[in-house]
Amino acid sequence: MTASSAPESVPLLDLKGVRKSFLGRTVLEHVDLRVMPGQIITLIGPNGGGKSTLVRIALGLMKPDHGTVHQAPDLTIGYMPQKLVIDPLMPLPAERFLRLRPGVRKEEARDALATVGIEKIAETPVQALSGGEFQRLLLARALLRNPRLLVLDEPVQGVDLSGQVALYRLIGNLRNRLGCGVLMISHDLHLVMSATDEVVCLNGHVCCSGTPHTVKQDPAYLRLFGSEADALALYTHDHTHDHHHDHDHKAHAHDA
Repeated sequence: MTASSAPESVPLLDLKGVRKSFLGRTVLEHVDLRVMPGQIITLIGPNGGGKSTLVRIALGLMKPDHGTVHQAPDLTIGYMPQKLVIDPLMPLPAERFLRLRPGVRKEEARDALATVGIEKIAETPVQALSGGEFQRLLLARALLRNPRLLVLDEPVQGVDLSGQVALYRLIGNLRNRLGCGVLMISHDLHLVMSATDEVVCLNGHVCCSGTPHTVKQDPAYLRLFGSEADALALYTHDHTHDHHHDHDHKAHAHDA
């Protein structure tokens, strides 16, 4: 898998003034969202705050009632779903799971497994994988198209704390290696704040956005998350790699 050669000044995703309602209930109102190449953006917010709806709109799976959605020309997207249920009685090795996607060759599947560090479980049944291994398998699946944009819905769900740290580190390394943009949804305030470039706090509208350091001091963020937000003082966003898009900080690559 090779780094993207997309012009870094062109947004991968650019949503402006997005509004969406269901049965008269407004779920999103005046939402702007932009993802640049090489940028990790994380959507946080309460359940029902509109995060999943916004991602569906960004992916083109749902149309907004109002606003505009622009994707970069020929944008390839790798999507990692929040949940994927597999029949526990169906014998399905990890490599074969990846090859269920039409056109995927054995070599491509093996390469994707190696990229996320689980090449040794290629012949292991999916049902026997640990939580962390299964999440990495879903991430490998998202990488099969050599995407310019990764969209990850709760990528560390069902993984223990040390596994979560490793997965977020892996996601950062993939961004560095591939030059792709990353749009994540997360409910985990602590770890994700140290694994992202920009945070967008969503509760029907954008309550606040910016670098993790900026957002965790924003009154709107503190009102929304209350005492849970206080613990974030223990975490910092330590970066050392350079971004070539417009940011007010630089980020560091960490080894997986």
